[in-house]
Amino acid sequence: MQQGQPMIVMSEDSQRVKDRDAQDYNIQAARAVAEAVRSTLGPKGMDKMLVDSMGSVTITNDGVTILQEMDIDNPTAEMIVEVAETQEDEAGDGTTTAVAIAGELLKNAEDLLEQDIHPTAIIKGFHMAAEQARAEIDDIATEIDTSDEALLQKTAETSMTGKGAEVNKEHLAQLIVDAVSSVTVETDEGDRVVDLEFLKIETQTGRAVDQSELLEGGIVDKDPVHDNMPSSVEDANILLLRDPIEVEETDVDTEVSVTDPDQLQKFLDREEKQLKDKVQHIVDTGADVVFCQKGIDDLAQHYLAKEGILAVRRAKKSDLEFLAEVVDASIVSDLESATEDDLGFGDVTRDDADELFYVTGEDSHGVTLLLRGSTEHVVDELERGVNDALDVVAQTVSDGRVLAGGGAIEVELASRLRDYADSVSGREQLAVEAFADSLELVPRVLAENAGLDSIDTLVDLRAAHDDGQIRAGLNVFSGDVEDTFESGVVEPAHAKEQAVTSATEAANLVLKIDDIISAGDLSTDKGDDQEGAPGAGGMGGGMGGMGGMM
Repeated sequence: MQQGQPMIVMSEDSQRVKDRDAQDYNIQAARAVAEAVRSTLGPKGMDKMLVDSMGSVTITNDGVTILQEMDIDNPTAEMIVEVAETQEDEAGDGTTTAVAIAGELLKNAEDLLEQDIHPTAIIKGFHMAAEQARAEIDDIATEIDTSDEALLQKTAETSMTGKGAEVNKEHLAQLIVDAVSSVTVETDEGDRVVDLEFLKIETQTGRAVDQSELLEGGIVDKDPVHDNMPSSVEDANILLLRDPIEVEETDVDTEVSVTDPDQLQKFLDREEKQLKDKVQHIVDTGADVVFCQKGIDDLAQHYLAKEGILAVRRAKKSDLEFLAEVVDASIVSDLESATEDDLGFGDVTRDDADELFYVTGEDSHGVTLLLRGSTEHVVDELERGVNDALDVVAQTVSDGRVLAGGGAIEVELASRLRDYADSVSGREQLAVEAFADSLELVPRVLAENAGLDSIDTLVDLRAAHDDGQIRAGLNVFSGDVEDTFESGVVEPAHAKEQAVTSATEAANLVLKIDDIISAGDLSTDKGDDQEGAPGAGGMGGGMGGMGGMM
């Protein structure tokens, strides 16, 4: 080997980006994700139309839905999407806030890197700031009486404002609070625990949103399998069945050779007897109603109707599992093993106008939120907004701490973090200050999305907080700075803590990378023959399906 000649240890197709190029590439990709969702933040946020490869359209401003539906093909961008997913799982709402803060942290970190501040110092400073921010959130948060329905309703309304559910948010917020209280139990220690497993959401198109309602028990959106069956049964013994009521098929392919009509008749008689025996077994258990997850043979339907048994086929697995809780039944996987002990007890009522079965049990602690809307797109977005609000109210009931919204908490945290920065020595102090600046992105974007001047708004908010008005936030409808807590803009403290934690950890994860080694092309635009590191290409090629989103 000649002296000084580099040793090549990577394949021709692989790419490597190092040091500042790698940091720039990662930061640009992460910021592109944040940019994609920030215009959806707040009551005046805009919606995104997402069209997948099959042509299905989703219209939403829910941060996590947007990021999951987008065709993102960039490893760094996918890390930021995980921030939204974690936020959704842990807090139920605040996904856009978490992603926007992560993007802003990285933008401000880029400025510090240009000042030759080492990434390790920035990471440490961000970590210290996040710890302090969580402590300050706990200090600022207001402990509430978790049975205060009016306040819980405000948290639900705040969560739904700006989403598809906003038009009827008062009606829906009341339904959500009632639903959560229906599935809340108090432990021996006095804690309130919300079990959302006992709450099911069903949707229906063709009606107005204000006709949504909360129903005791469960709903099955199916028809009886036979016209001669009863449509409603009171005090019913209910069998939940996973096994089909059909002729049992052989495990292997078989051919039946029939030489005369008598043999064919015997064969058909045997099949008929099999079905008769299955129906007789159902009768012997004492069942009046059968909800079957699989199919029911036409002949079996006839026999069930003759016995006066109401049967439904192709019921959803999730419906059966929910009904098992509502009527206290066991789900039977093998019909032959079904006994009277497996049956549940309750009322099955048919609503012919809605073409739904309402199922209630004796001590039914399961409830169903029936959401109605004019079209599929309306109902889908309504369901996303209601789901977030349900999680928010459930978190508030469990946690018992709330904050003023409208950017009030972010401006107060920024102010307190700047005071804290004075006590931090070394270059970490600059990172803490950068963290404080990043949090103020939230009120700035709220103002931008409402068509207000973001700089003037931030100046007014800072002035109010300097005067000791901890709850001073932005009313995006009037453009005024006011006590948003009194105005009914209330957010759960847990969601804000989680947003700060998720955003910081994601930003630090990205900043710690100084070398990217890819087995293939780092850019997803395979037709682009750019040479060298895709430092600037991280937004275009590297962001996959995000080109048109920017």
